[in-house]
Amino acid sequence: MVYTEEYLKEKLTKELEAVHVEVVDESDGCGGKFVALIVSDKFQGKPLLARHRLVNSVLQEELKTIHAFTQKTLTVDQWKAQNQ
Repeated sequence: MVYTEEYLKEKLTKELEAVHVEVVDESDGCGGKFVALIVSDKFQGKPLLARHRLVNSVLQEELKTIHAFTQKTLTVDQWKAQNQ
């Protein structure tokens, strides 16, 4: 299965109740390398490793075929502060 930016964005948005998700396919279309920015209040009070584990658990099946997945996880407050 080849995953798309849109597929991953929809799944992350739904499962993490994210207010903002950006997914970029950096694999020249083969669907093997992605970079993601995920903004969700589900990250509130969680350290970075716990946030990444949460994202990885949502994408457990997909990460079996995606060979590189880079993620940046922010709470809504962190995202707002960063974008002022």
